[in-house]
Amino acid sequence: MYLKTAILCAGLGTSYGLLVFVAAELWQGLALVVLLALCTTAIGFNVQHDAGHGGYSEHVWVNRLAACTLDLIGGSSGRWRWKHTVIHHMFVNITGYDDDIEVGLLARMSPHQEWRWWHRWQHLYIWPFYGLLAFKMQLVDDFRYVITGKLGRNRVPRPRGGEIALLVVGKLSFLGWAFAVPLLRHPILTVASYYAVGISVIGAALSLVFIIPHVVEKADFPLPREETGRMEHPWAVHQARVTVNFAMQNPVLTWLLGGLNYHKEHHLFPLICHVNYPGMSAAVMETCRDFGVPYHAYPSFSAGVAAHYRWLRRLGLRDQDGGV
Repeated sequence: MYLKTAILCAGLGTSYGLLVFVAAELWQGLALVVLLALCTTAIGFNVQHDAGHGGYSEHVWVNRLAACTLDLIGGSSGRWRWKHTVIHHMFVNITGYDDDIEVGLLARMSPHQEWRWWHRWQHLYIWPFYGLLAFKMQLVDDFRYVITGKLGRNRVPRPRGGEIALLVVGKLSFLGWAFAVPLLRHPILTVASYYAVGISVIGAALSLVFIIPHVVEKADFPLPREETGRMEHPWAVHQARVTVNFAMQNPVLTWLLGGLNYHKEHHLFPLICHVNYPGMSAAVMETCRDFGVPYHAYPSFSAGVAAHYRWLRRLGLRDQDGGV
């Protein structure tokens, strides 16, 4: 993992240096900003994500330090810990609890969400909005979390002391390398334009990689029983039923995505470093088969995107429950 981290950080530093100090042509700038965005996203998938779950290293302090890479690229490791490791992993695909499937009036991700007339076109208009995810995270959601102490409908402790300091230092660091330094050498319109391209690539990559395993036709969207408030299936069975893999036979994508294409293994064993997921998949598959739990996987990333498209189109139909 340390070697992988070094490679990704070297890629980020090189692409950033070339973009800010060397690139002279438009095509060079666009190629480098896309590469910078992909390296940034790969660090998030491989380093920050594992570290946030405590699976990057055996040492707690190393995990905490590596998790702070999210702060350096404009996010908040504190907010992410609550939103992802606590809320999402605890309430996966449970409507009203899992904030990852709640996008307000914009779209209908779950069959249990209210249908609106414009949802009939959601499978067509939703895609550009995915590109706004990282921008919204950097400049809106993190500050809303500090002010309100809420993530969607879930109330969480507001950050204090060291967490506030980390958030402020992280935001200032991000603004420094993303805007202040480039503005010393380039016009503001150029810097803003390249930022828009880069942040859109990051947002689209984050959205699709995390949404394909959950918001597709093969994933379940269970609700608690009305009489008890409890879920029908135990924790492990629930995690397996609401999560779908993709592109399991693509080692390059597995390397770049930090094993998140093995999403079922990740949700069942979130504390284990992602490099182990491919080797674990056969045992997980066999165990699911033994207990009659479905093990769904799409053969490629594009097949997962197509499945998400079909699910959005199905839920966009009036009075359609998606077959759940």
